[in-house]
Amino acid sequence: MYTPRAFALDDLPELQQLIQHTRLAQVVTFGEQGLQASHLPLLLNPDEGPNGTLYGHLAKANRQWQDLQNGSEALVIFAGAEAYISPSFYPAKVEHGKVVPTWNYLAVHAYGQAEVFTDAERLLTLVSALTDRHESARDQPWKVSDAPTDYIDGMLKAIVGFALPIQRLEGKRKLSQNRSAADIAGVREGLAASSDLRDQTLARFIPKEPT
Repeated sequence: MYTPRAFALDDLPELQQLIQHTRLAQVVTFGEQGLQASHLPLLLNPDEGPNGTLYGHLAKANRQWQDLQNGSEALVIFAGAEAYISPSFYPAKVEHGKVVPTWNYLAVHAYGQAEVFTDAERLLTLVSALTDRHESARDQPWKVSDAPTDYIDGMLKAIVGFALPIQRLEGKRKLSQNRSAADIAGVREGLAASSDLRDQTLARFIPKEPT
């Protein structure tokens, strides 16, 4: 990932926090079938290995799991908050007009080689943990145990799990840090005033000072 120094994110706890706040990741591999990508919810164990370990599963019919089994390095993309940045946000537009549009965003790229598993007990633990995570905010959370046991047993036979120790992490926080303090404030105020919730979300990440 192209990352100018002003936008680099190197702090491991921050990187792991962004990973955990991203609900759907993109897992990319290259193998005998060429480039493949799947959109998957993942779990991070931040204390397992130097950078943490990611857990997820693929449909057995999705042949991408074979790339993982064959030792292909995986790139896992966690795309965070993002927003279009209008030149109109910058006071510099009035001062000299030498401004152009850009895009601000948060992103983490994780790299590693995965272990694939099909053990039913291990898969059940994984899908239960994923379900509990995403059901936790509901008043009456659904649990895997709510479904008939024989039905769940059949569903587990149709998936392949994987554990991916993160060997390398790259993080990027492109938040107008290379602009003047006045322009940064203009970006933050412009996004906060937007009717788009995605813009409002990114506004909370905009710093107060240039880097």
